[in-house]
Amino acid sequence: MPCILSRLQGTNLTKDKMQIFEKEKRIIRLQHELFNDHFQNYKVYNIPKAQLIIADIPYNVGINAYGSNPSWYIDGDNQNGESKLAGKEFFDTDKDFRISEFLHFCSTMLKKEPKERGKAPAMVVFCEFEQQFELIEKAKKYGLNNYINLVFRKNFSAQVLKANMRIVGNSEYAIVLFRDKLPKFNNNGKMVFNVMDWERDSSMEKIHPTQKPIKVLEKLIKLFTDEGEVVIDPVAGSGSTLLAALNCNRNAYGFEIKKDFFKAASELLESKKLEKEEIEKYGWAKTAASKIHPVFDFGVIND
Repeated sequence: MPCILSRLQGTNLTKDKMQIFEKEKRIIRLQHELFNDHFQNYKVYNIPKAQLIIADIPYNVGINAYGSNPSWYIDGDNQNGESKLAGKEFFDTDKDFRISEFLHFCSTMLKKEPKERGKAPAMVVFCEFEQQFELIEKAKKYGLNNYINLVFRKNFSAQVLKANMRIVGNSEYAIVLFRDKLPKFNNNGKMVFNVMDWERDSSMEKIHPTQKPIKVLEKLIKLFTDEGEVVIDPVAGSGSTLLAALNCNRNAYGFEIKKDFFKAASELLESKKLEKEEIEKYGWAKTAASKIHPVFDFGVIND
């Protein structure tokens, strides 16, 4: 920031210069950090409290993770025999997730209930259908007394193997939890239904087996927060929440204990941060473009 100020001091600040200055200030101000640690160790990182917590908690399905999914079999065909995913967990922590510990963290890291209306924080928890009831009851012990249930409607189902046997599931479930006052609600005068379409990612790299679409997360972030506010994801996985917050000009912090997920998510997050910075500074993402084809930049050809 000092270099920006010194560059502009003593000059007549044109509109273009002021726009550049404001963009660079915003880039420096917003933070997007992913930590390779358990959320219970949050105090070490001195992160600010959140207007919104988004989490896709482990469903505790254990070795039945791929039960109705064609991935259970080689090339999705049961005549080929079982694949290496048969009888496997999504990840080794998907069997003993402790909801009470999670809710304690969330109630601690949510901002305090404000006096005025329309400013209260909230949390959105993606979960397995039956986990909704456990979350609702246990949340009350931590002052999160109210909820709104959400259903996300997909135009596909992973339960292909059950298609000729029963009605298959094509929904994702989530719970909005909040204390006493209704959470901030940026609906722009439009009615928002609790059944929403599940917009799939067409370009997002697949990092995590239960990764949530960026567009879905962006919608939730815009609904419950304003630009510059803080979003926290205690179980960040692919880092999708942080990427969505980056796109929406919100601060974001996340925790991910699995090193392989953390590494992949961190690399993607850093590349998207750089891309956004370059677009705001120069009008185009020169680093990303140079990876596709050589770009003439300041008299140098990048191979």
